[in-house]
Amino acid sequence: MTDLAESVESMEQLAVAWRGMVLDRDAAADVRDLPGIAVRWADCPFAFWNCVTLTDVGADAALLGQRLGQAADIMRAKKHQGFLWVFEDLLDDEARPALGTAAEEAGLQYAFGGTGMAGDLLPIPEPVHSDLTFVRVTTDEHLRAYADLNSHGYGFPLEMGRDGLVGSTRWKNEVHAYLGLEDGVPVTCAGTVEAEGRLFVVLVATHPQWQRRGYGEAVTRKALYEGARATGLTRATLHATAAGAPVYPRIGFKPNTAIHFYGLQD
Repeated sequence: MTDLAESVESMEQLAVAWRGMVLDRDAAADVRDLPGIAVRWADCPFAFWNCVTLTDVGADAALLGQRLGQAADIMRAKKHQGFLWVFEDLLDDEARPALGTAAEEAGLQYAFGGTGMAGDLLPIPEPVHSDLTFVRVTTDEHLRAYADLNSHGYGFPLEMGRDGLVGSTRWKNEVHAYLGLEDGVPVTCAGTVEAEGRLFVVLVATHPQWQRRGYGEAVTRKALYEGARATGLTRATLHATAAGAPVYPRIGFKPNTAIHFYGLQD
């Protein structure tokens, strides 16, 4: 059992960070804080910018079922697909084992799992990697490369990733986004952005051909190092996929809650 306050922090960091990301994508995006539900939905082809999450703390099985039904209704009203995020440790002991069945009854299907993490780990030493050169994202060409790495890493069509990032002013100025280049070729990427007194790690990806070489860890360290140097922040947070989860404890992050991602049933 993790500390409940850190699980709440993990959920709140998503709501804060995704507000900025979604409004950057579309100033008219659906950004609402409803009872028990936070909506952060750009309704764009890049599915990560279409997000709903449950925000009740200590929800029992009955309340969980109600919220899942409400979240599914919100998602059905949208043009583009996205994800419901459920932070497991915010549910009570009765609701956790009921989650899978309740989600299915609401018309949701499990997509993938993740882990919330945080740590008072900054500042960190300036990172180096013998194979990589780090470049900050400052141009649309850089953003296109960053988007393409995420598409390759997460299995999206290239057009979907580019829709989410290319043309963004925020990503070229406010996000400490970095590419890792091997012999001039972008192979890995990571970004950090300030979110209510924390440095939030966002959209880390490595091209499948260059995985398992420590590149993702190295570029994440670079984004953290530069973000901390620019902001003076000492605490960092992130949400890791199952594939990325083993990397971050080596940097100093500690898990605080399991995360379950759901989409609408086909």
